[in-house]
Amino acid sequence: MSEIHRSRLLWAGFMAILAAGVGFAIRGGIFDNWAGEYGFTGVQLGAIGGAGFSGFCFGIIIGGVIVDKIGYGKLVLLALACHVLSAFVTFAAGGDSAYAFLFWGMFIFAYANGTLEAVANPLISTLYPESRTHYLNILHASWPAGMIIGAVIGWVLDDKFGVPWKYQLAIYLVPTVIYGIMFLGQKYPKSEASEKGLGLGDMMKDVGILGGLVICYLLSLFLSTLGVSFLSPTVSYIVAFILLVAIGYITKFSMGSILLFILFVAHALVGAVELGTDGWVQNITGNILTSEQGKILFVWTSTIMFALRFSAEFIETRLKLSPIGILLVCSVLAFIGLNMAAGMTSFLGAMLALGIYAVGKTFFWPTMLAVAGDRYPHTGAVAMSIMGGIGMLSAGLLGSPGLGFAKDHYSGRALEEANPAIYQVVKADAPSSFLWLGTTGLDGTKLSEAQGRVTEGKALEGDNDIVAASIEGDRKTLRADAYIPLTMAVIYLGIMLYFKSIGGYRRVAIEETS
Repeated sequence: MSEIHRSRLLWAGFMAILAAGVGFAIRGGIFDNWAGEYGFTGVQLGAIGGAGFSGFCFGIIIGGVIVDKIGYGKLVLLALACHVLSAFVTFAAGGDSAYAFLFWGMFIFAYANGTLEAVANPLISTLYPESRTHYLNILHASWPAGMIIGAVIGWVLDDKFGVPWKYQLAIYLVPTVIYGIMFLGQKYPKSEASEKGLGLGDMMKDVGILGGLVICYLLSLFLSTLGVSFLSPTVSYIVAFILLVAIGYITKFSMGSILLFILFVAHALVGAVELGTDGWVQNITGNILTSEQGKILFVWTSTIMFALRFSAEFIETRLKLSPIGILLVCSVLAFIGLNMAAGMTSFLGAMLALGIYAVGKTFFWPTMLAVAGDRYPHTGAVAMSIMGGIGMLSAGLLGSPGLGFAKDHYSGRALEEANPAIYQVVKADAPSSFLWLGTTGLDGTKLSEAQGRVTEGKALEGDNDIVAASIEGDRKTLRADAYIPLTMAVIYLGIMLYFKSIGGYRRVAIEETS
């Protein structure tokens, strides 16, 4: 395949993920619009944001399983159709059905994103096997680029001109049309596993039962959150168990690779800390400082990510850090940055803290995919797609709603301690829950009204306590969030020691595994 063809496919994939980033950032920036308009709690907003990750899982895993059979082009067309459909579903939100339409609009949008990554990740891995870490980081530089564009759109259209959120959201359809044109008429390579004639069972062996446990557990959580009466937690677990048995049957009950299982767990944490935090960071920083500063900080961190993702090759070749070494250093930086961000009191302090966090999170996602491609080439698109699905499901089911729950919990407790009487007035009507935990947060509409009165200098009795409690909740949420990259650092250190014991990290040729 010629270099020109390779390059066009790389940049077509870049534009596809950019469209996803634009939509993600715009949606994150209008969470406050939805809270004020529909009175959603933090957990409800987190669940809607979570659907923007859960749908991704279905798109990337289903796409990863079938991509070598039906071809990349058909999946691109499916993603294009879903991106357009998601806009219409979201725009239909209103009244008592607002939550359902916003949830499913987000889910369909994420399904399209996942389908595109089921195309782009194995495609670039196959096109550039000699430097996967470098080119997968370039591919995923499009994500922060899209978030920059989306955040600027929100900053200008929302904060400056007060444009309705539906018009803001519609803008992501522009890069959607562009990536469709760029992919049009292209020819695609086959993965190494596909060229070797490996079947799905062979590709899935290293995933096995251990890897299946991770994805099936997350799937059971997703099914139990759908709000469908017949999908009780017990039924959800049964469905997940049946899927696990199917994975066992396909792989002839292979236990799978322990290292790949650990990578899957680590990527679940990546999804929670990177994308889960990204979904809330504008809201949190905008609350602690101002809405406009929150959007500027979001652009700041995304710009750092965009620039640094072009430097992965320099880090590998000049600084002599292996992909696992890069991940370890990034985890430590993310831990430090989030802890510093929890104490931010000024815009410059926030820039420093979130800048460190941004450097930390820059290489997580694409480098993890590169490790899967380097070490398990015989899995074709399957291992990379499952890894991406795990990351997104974790972000949607653990990261985003978990942070929403933490915000509800810490804000509610702070106000209850500071002003019990006002807490009884502004607390949410329905309790918030996360996994086995429960709490009662603040009503989104009443909080928004209090914030507006304080900003306008027309604060009523108790308004300052409400706003202060909300800010304290955000600070404690960031501190709790910091423990995720700390856990990741421990995992990556263990993996690094393992590779050192076997002679160091290296790329595995498919001939060595077949």
